Amino acid sequence: MTRAARQAPSPRRSAGPSRRKQREPRAHWVLLLLTLVVAATALLFGGYGRHEIAATDPPSGACEKAPANLFTGGPVISMDPKTGGVSASRMPAGTVALTYDGGPDPAWTPRLLDVLKKHHAKATFFLTGTDAAAHPDLVRRIRDEGHQIGSHTYSDADLAGLSAPRTGLELALTQNVLAGSAGVGTHLLRLPHTSTTAKLCDDQWQAARDAIVDGYVVVAADGPGRGLKDGAVRQFTGSAAAVRDTERIFASPLGDVRFTTVGEGLGLSGATYPVSTFAEVRGTAVVWAQAASRAFVGAMTWLMVAAGVITVARLVLLLTVARVHVRRVRKKRRRGHRPPPVTEPVTVIVPAYNEEAGIEATLRSLLASTHAYVQIIVVDDGSSDRTFEIAESVHAWDPRVMVVRQENAGKAAALNTGLSWAQFDLVVMIDGDTVFEPDAIARLIQPFADPRVGAVSGNTKVGNRHGVLGRWQHLEYVIGFNLDRRMFDVLECMPTVPGAIGAFRREALAGVGGVSEDTLAEDTDLTMALCRAGWRVVYEESAIAWTEVPASVQQLWKQRYRWCYGTLQAMWKHRRAPVEGGQAGKFGRRGLMYLLVFQMLLPLLAPLVDVFALYGLLFQDAGQAGAVWLGFTAVQVFGAVYALRLDKERFEPLWTLPLQIFVYRQLMYLVVVHSVVTALLGNRLRWQRMQRTGTATQTLETPARQPA
Repeated sequence: MTRAARQAPSPRRSAGPSRRKQREPRAHWVLLLLTLVVAATALLFGGYGRHEIAATDPPSGACEKAPANLFTGGPVISMDPKTGGVSASRMPAGTVALTYDGGPDPAWTPRLLDVLKKHHAKATFFLTGTDAAAHPDLVRRIRDEGHQIGSHTYSDADLAGLSAPRTGLELALTQNVLAGSAGVGTHLLRLPHTSTTAKLCDDQWQAARDAIVDGYVVVAADGPGRGLKDGAVRQFTGSAAAVRDTERIFASPLGDVRFTTVGEGLGLSGATYPVSTFAEVRGTAVVWAQAASRAFVGAMTWLMVAAGVITVARLVLLLTVARVHVRRVRKKRRRGHRPPPVTEPVTVIVPAYNEEAGIEATLRSLLASTHAYVQIIVVDDGSSDRTFEIAESVHAWDPRVMVVRQENAGKAAALNTGLSWAQFDLVVMIDGDTVFEPDAIARLIQPFADPRVGAVSGNTKVGNRHGVLGRWQHLEYVIGFNLDRRMFDVLECMPTVPGAIGAFRREALAGVGGVSEDTLAEDTDLTMALCRAGWRVVYEESAIAWTEVPASVQQLWKQRYRWCYGTLQAMWKHRRAPVEGGQAGKFGRRGLMYLLVFQMLLPLLAPLVDVFALYGLLFQDAGQAGAVWLGFTAVQVFGAVYALRLDKERFEPLWTLPLQIFVYRQLMYLVVVHSVVTALLGNRLRWQRMQRTGTATQTLETPARQPA
């Protein structure tokens, strides 16, 4: 056959994938970055509100010596407007100010308010901003029942140990929350972790003085030695104990004692005041922001738990079903269970676009096949390098190779061109950089002894696995892809026969109209179409082909971006499969749902979960977070060991697995997010092609597999 006769007609260019470069919009990157920023901000604000970020503890040492000339005049300290100095005040005789620190809390605050209401007493509540934002209804009840509201800072932080900006933030946020929840502001402040003025350390006194200069009235408490009839400020820490202690006070003989607020008892007009509409709106925004951040943190906690449970359940399912698959394979290989061998001739189609680096090795491996007769069709899809010439040179010394040339139209069109030249009923489709083991074709077609089988997936292995990136992809192929294929085989829901090594019946291909050009993942689209047409698609682990994987992060991103986007296209195209009957419904309800949950939804949530995990490690219980991570890694390592053992691979690459969890997996998650955002924005993804280097045979030259 002359070269002119093997020149394919110019195919019609489809609206599907092509190799033409298009300008890719950047809106998806902006949306992704904005999502991560919002999530991180919500976590930080939520953590701040939960006292988890830079929380402070009470002073560890006793403050026995007060600063010089510290007040003997009383526990309420304010600025003297006449002298500009600091003055101290004490409650008049027979007047008691009951004060409560912290809260409001839905458990004890309503009970305390009921007790005060029963005894017609008024009190002063020094509220924590985070709790006030969480329970604004209780803040309003405190206000409506005539009690006074003071500030206890936003996060119960010891102001003595804070910088000036952090102190200002603590006080300002509390004022905003009070304005948003009850429409009030306050000049009253109680420093957290302090009681009487005599217990103020030097740095605490400095914090108190700074607050007084800013217009606050700092309220401490009288010591227990001062009787109620003498006039006193009593301090209680908000809790059930505060309720009991308050009831005990009212139950004791009191005589002519009046219980009132700090402001009313000392005649401090404007201690609590109404705020402007603008301040109220601003405060409402702060309250809503904290509510949203709390809800986000709570949701992320549950999502993290759910993701962990689902991930472990998936691994258990994969390992269990893989064991079932192994038993089935062993049973078939026993004497008496083997069907007659399939020895029919095979057509191998090799679509090639700029594959000069590896096309010769690919063809030589096919020609070395132990199968009786193989027709090899190389479809040069408009290559601009020496792919066509190299393939022609191989044809010159072995006529089993046919070379067909066409204008560039994409891989799917090249495969269809090859089908039009195919002579035999069994067709093997491979990539132009794939190297077959000698017995791969013979083993790959054996499942066709079952007339229900329409396609067979082979076992793709990474050839260039010597770098860290190569090892990571090697682990992914063995642990992820091949374990998944074992499960899909057992559950009869295989979604993808890989383009690197797959076999098909021509009858099945003709029934679905050949290879569709609708998506960028033509192999996934074709496999799903075969499943919906009622054909069984199986996995043959003993049919091994070696492929070249990307050697750089940029090339890896391009490849996986195209895979993921194409898979999304195929899933959308076959979205009706779950409601169909027979083999189509089985594939839809099992295969499509699995892809949706584990390859789309879980990766979409994974970056947020990882941010939350890092947040927990840095700002919560680091030991607990570390233990969870170690447990998760141990489970992953166990699964990896089992998967490598099934594929008869060495365990040496396992040392890269923990680092893979931190780096490689995050990259794959972002690829999924990128693809989904691109699809949601309606952008058309251009063809992403990997630059070949001809390194698929590296592992063949230095075998990495254990002996069978």
